[in-house]
Amino acid sequence: MSADSRLTICQISDIHCGSPYFIPDLLERSILEINELDPTAVVVSGDLTDAGYRQEFERAAEYIRRFQCERMMVIPGNHDSRNVGYIHFERLFGERYSIVDFEEAVMVGVDSSEPDLNDGRVGREHYEFIRRSFSGAGDKLKIFVVHHHLLPIPGTGRERNIIFDAGDILELLDEVGVDLVLSGHKHVPYSWKLENMFIVNAGTASTTRLRGNTRPCYNIVEIEDGRVRVFRKYPFKERELTVDFDPRTHAYWRREDRIVDSEIPVTSE
Repeated sequence: MSADSRLTICQISDIHCGSPYFIPDLLERSILEINELDPTAVVVSGDLTDAGYRQEFERAAEYIRRFQCERMMVIPGNHDSRNVGYIHFERLFGERYSIVDFEEAVMVGVDSSEPDLNDGRVGREHYEFIRRSFSGAGDKLKIFVVHHHLLPIPGTGRERNIIFDAGDILELLDEVGVDLVLSGHKHVPYSWKLENMFIVNAGTASTTRLRGNTRPCYNIVEIEDGRVRVFRKYPFKERELTVDFDPRTHAYWRREDRIVDSEIPVTSE
């Protein structure tokens, strides 16, 4: 596969239009950087707004329309379901459950938000949608997108799951052979490996509502010759490799494991 045929998926999350912590320059820069990559798809994994109000959604939609990418996946987060905000989400972005199919991969996104609650739930009524969506994927890379994280994220205060049915979802994703999970919510970028599945959490791309020493960032997923690399990109600054794995052999490298490998460098732009 040539560089031109590389599948590139950019994941941006928790932009929080309307928040007092929202920094327009960060989001505008992120959009510019992502457009320069000419991505195959862009994922916006929830919390587009601060409180789910109409004007916040409309502002978020203006930004999202600036992505120069035909394949967009946008799902709501818990902030977007406040104040009946999911009505505005559906008006501006369509269905809250979606599928994007590529030659090399299939990506399924679901809404895990509950009205006016921070905690999340996918719900048994949606399990068959997930199972059916991945059933015909064959050997394609299987990517699942959800706003809330399925495993606790270090350094986020409450060390517990906040998808009520996380255990059932993890079992289902393992059963259907999901390779990569993309999530957001806690504004802390991190990755876990569970069985043969990688769970990659994105930080906030455009706010200063940060924990500890984390910085605003978004994710870049590159899939080429069957190999998957996930980079963490800081607006205006460098990017760094966080996960590198081969779903066929299950060989992998993960930044959090603190393994030094000279063949897997940090890259800058």
